[in-house]
Amino acid sequence: MIDSVKSRSAKALAGIKKMFGSDAPEVPLVRLEGMIASGGRQGALNLARVEKLLEKAFSHNDAPAIAISVNSPGGSPVQSRLIHDRIRALASEKDKTVLVFCEDLAASGGYWIACAGDEIFADPASIVGSIGVINAGFGFTEAMEKLGVERRVKTAGKSKLMADPFSAETDTQKARMEKLLEAIHTQFITHVKERRGDKLDTEVELFDGSVFTGEEGVEVGLVDGLADARTELRKRFGDETRIKTLAPSKGGLLARFAGATVEVLEQRFAWARFGL
Repeated sequence: MIDSVKSRSAKALAGIKKMFGSDAPEVPLVRLEGMIASGGRQGALNLARVEKLLEKAFSHNDAPAIAISVNSPGGSPVQSRLIHDRIRALASEKDKTVLVFCEDLAASGGYWIACAGDEIFADPASIVGSIGVINAGFGFTEAMEKLGVERRVKTAGKSKLMADPFSAETDTQKARMEKLLEAIHTQFITHVKERRGDKLDTEVELFDGSVFTGEEGVEVGLVDGLADARTELRKRFGDETRIKTLAPSKGGLLARFAGATVEVLEQRFAWARFGL
């Protein structure tokens, strides 16, 4: 008698859950969008800004997977690595599959983060790759001379001054910068090879900074498939799958106004390099 009552109660509860869709799987989708940079830059991606979101996503014990969308032109290699490593640490700790979806752009540091996925998806027109390192700056030496301005800099240590826009670049400074860029580039290449393994097409030059469409990315092994998050998640886990989107706060009106200066121009330039 008791077992019969329990059985009917369980069926009734299942019916109620089905009616309200509460028994449908729910997949957290963490949106990572913007230029990757440390500190408090307006709208920038860094570990401090997204760590709590990642932890919240992975706290969904019943989620069949964790989805992450990436839309970034890159930026700080350190922050890219920190975000990637935090995702992989949480995936290991919670025993969760990570599915990454590249949107308009997953380039440079953006692709570094995308490699946190057990599988990577993209739109056919997405731009992915750009596995290289860039350092850009300006030189104002001639302008200083025309203005009659004398630059006075004192240092202790012959290598202390590097990439000063108001001084002529020396061969030593140039060589030092190239060495730094090469070291970081090597780290990037090693990272991609470790994460993508034998999926990569060894006949194609993937590590010279070239970018690929999502469609090309599948062909060369940078991407596993072509799909958007909603379509792929419902294909895998059922048409009733619910997606819970998590995104970093954009800050208040004052923060947005304060960010509408040089930082915005810098971010605009980072996207413009890829025609976006």
